[in-house]
Amino acid sequence: MKIIGIGHNYREHIKEMGGCVPPSPVVFLKPDTSILLRNRPFYIPEFSEEIDYEAELVIKISKNGKYIQEEYASQYYDEVALGVDFTARDLQKQMIAEGKPWTLCKGFDNSAPLSRFVKIDSLKDRDNILFRLALNDKIVQYGNSSDMVFPFEKLISFISRYISLKMGDIIFTGTPAGVGKVAIGDRVTGFIEDMQMMNFQIR
Repeated sequence: MKIIGIGHNYREHIKEMGGCVPPSPVVFLKPDTSILLRNRPFYIPEFSEEIDYEAELVIKISKNGKYIQEEYASQYYDEVALGVDFTARDLQKQMIAEGKPWTLCKGFDNSAPLSRFVKIDSLKDRDNILFRLALNDKIVQYGNSSDMVFPFEKLISFISRYISLKMGDIIFTGTPAGVGKVAIGDRVTGFIEDMQMMNFQIR
């Protein structure tokens, strides 16, 4: 299973980070050891003093594909989950300044809490999937899949030009505006539409 991350995929988040809309998807990888399941607590690592939450819709690839055309890409996924792409922001800033890749600041152990998956067809509108994240019961992020710079199908098509996609691979599709720091004792809850998808504590 591959875990593929997408950066800079919501305009308001790009603006809050002081960046520019990219001409093509920004792609990075996270190792399988980054996945955190079943609402287990997230422990802040000792190497960072600025761990930021980034709530994201996550799609699961349902069949193998390479050079997938965009018009057929919807046939390659049928489930969606909510994920958090925890980022060691202080480490990321250092890496960007030094021209280094994001692997350590994005791919550290348990940096990718992941909810259960639900069938996309069970949602009201697969092209307008609402999601939100709350920190200590206060909504801090609110997103809609229709606001993506690069929608699901374009991401699948683009990634598959370079990396073969296999059944079970997952794609974290980018975060909306509102990212921020977590602290010990915080409670993180997340929703897709009206369904609570995650509820875990920061330790």
